[in-house]
Amino acid sequence: MPKVLVTDQINEKAVEILQNACEVSFIAKLSPEELLEQIHAFDGIMIRSASTLTPEVMAKAPNLQIIGRAGVGVDNVDLAEANRRGIVVVNSPEGNTVAAAEHTTGLMFALARHIPQGDASLKAGRWERKSLTGVELFNKTLGLIGFGKIGSRVAKVAKAVGMKVIVYDPYISKDVPEAIGATHTTDLNVIWSQADFITVHVPKTKDTVNLLNTETLKKCKVGVRIINCARGGIINEADLADALRSGHVAGAGLDVYSEEPLNPSSPLLAEDLRSKVVLTPHLGASTEEAQVNVALDVAEQLRDFFNTGALSSVVNSPLLRSEVMEPIRPFLPLGEAMGRIARQLAKGGIKQVELIAKGTLAEENIAPLSLAVLKGLFSVNREGVNYINASSIAKELGIAVQESKSTAKGSLPNLLKVIVTTDAGKTLTLSGTVMATDVMRIVDIEGFKTSLKPTPYMLMVPHQDKPGMIAKIGTILGDANINISALQVGKSEKSESGDKSIMLFNLDSPVEADVIQALTQVDGCYEATALSL
Repeated sequence: MPKVLVTDQINEKAVEILQNACEVSFIAKLSPEELLEQIHAFDGIMIRSASTLTPEVMAKAPNLQIIGRAGVGVDNVDLAEANRRGIVVVNSPEGNTVAAAEHTTGLMFALARHIPQGDASLKAGRWERKSLTGVELFNKTLGLIGFGKIGSRVAKVAKAVGMKVIVYDPYISKDVPEAIGATHTTDLNVIWSQADFITVHVPKTKDTVNLLNTETLKKCKVGVRIINCARGGIINEADLADALRSGHVAGAGLDVYSEEPLNPSSPLLAEDLRSKVVLTPHLGASTEEAQVNVALDVAEQLRDFFNTGALSSVVNSPLLRSEVMEPIRPFLPLGEAMGRIARQLAKGGIKQVELIAKGTLAEENIAPLSLAVLKGLFSVNREGVNYINASSIAKELGIAVQESKSTAKGSLPNLLKVIVTTDAGKTLTLSGTVMATDVMRIVDIEGFKTSLKPTPYMLMVPHQDKPGMIAKIGTILGDANINISALQVGKSEKSESGDKSIMLFNLDSPVEADVIQALTQVDGCYEATALSL
């Protein structure tokens, strides 16, 4: 029987499940040194956040086939090393959905009625009814930023108590929130100007770090209350403290912080703000049910893996059968890159994704390529997206996925074309190819011929094709201390001088919003879009 190590105080019910298929060693606590010493004997391991699986640990585990993380995050698992060694990594992306949603709504109620302050006051021997007058949620407007599984559950609770709900999520079709009676917007200013309560349900990315800051908080209604159970860093805590102190923000309920554990010097812990904030130590997933759910979910995945080879919530690439994946392996990172680029260029919610394989690529099974494109597409604004759950996310969002092939020979031996249609009826088209050994190139963007190498930081600038444009754009980037590693100009087949072209940059660092703003002010620039992988 395969041997599985279970550690990090995982619920013992998981052990019971695994014992039907494995020889289980349950050691509730293991130091890093003990883990290094013992890992060599096991075919699988199940952990939470206390253990870290580094390349050094995996090097000591020649028999390790699968890693199970009881929870969503896999920051404590070196995925690149797991991929290199062919070790499957699975997690439980939905086991704590209910817990996180309920904690969010709990903070909202606590803020509205000063429940923690009332409890503390009474226990201190005081009877302070007048100073703890609250507000009703009924008829108030809730602004939801992000509408995944957690955000949608919060919206349903809010609707049930009579709140009006406005959803900001530019990556979904408006039909999704409207199905439960919420209003959809693609303009954050609608949230800022109308919401009495704001809850955050987005991952921490370059676009969401410091999303709520001095500037955006000033745009909010006076007396707004803000809740964050998503990720620390989305709210600038110093700016929030200032807004609370001024009275512009009436209250805040936070479960996550930029630095955890919360630093005793945090501005949120100031004496004069204690009546305005409700702070909890990252308890969003800390329910008995959630801890059991994630443990059982991952235990069942390990059991099924060893029994039948079946996989579900796989985080990394070994989920695909080698006989299917091997012929198209070089195209998987291309598909994922094209998906990420398409999502960053497409405006509005997506209704359809179409893949067209041409040339030698058309001779293979391209179903995994659809998963790669969807993974890239959804990873821009979601966490925990993988090749297994990408198709179910598409189904959940009402996105149709189509595949077609053409063996007709063109100028390139192989070509992958991706067409994304938004709910506004507009389409975005990208084409890419793989040359030589794993050399990826985007060769067409919206009819403009290119040879763009997908890299971590890119910039696309549609512009009028006239003298001096490259110099103007390059000067702005140089002034911002952004190094250009590659530059090309893409033109359509029939373009002439003065027509629209696109500049495509590979950069050594990201482009911030102020630089984008400066670029759009250049005469002859139509827009500028920072792209990242």
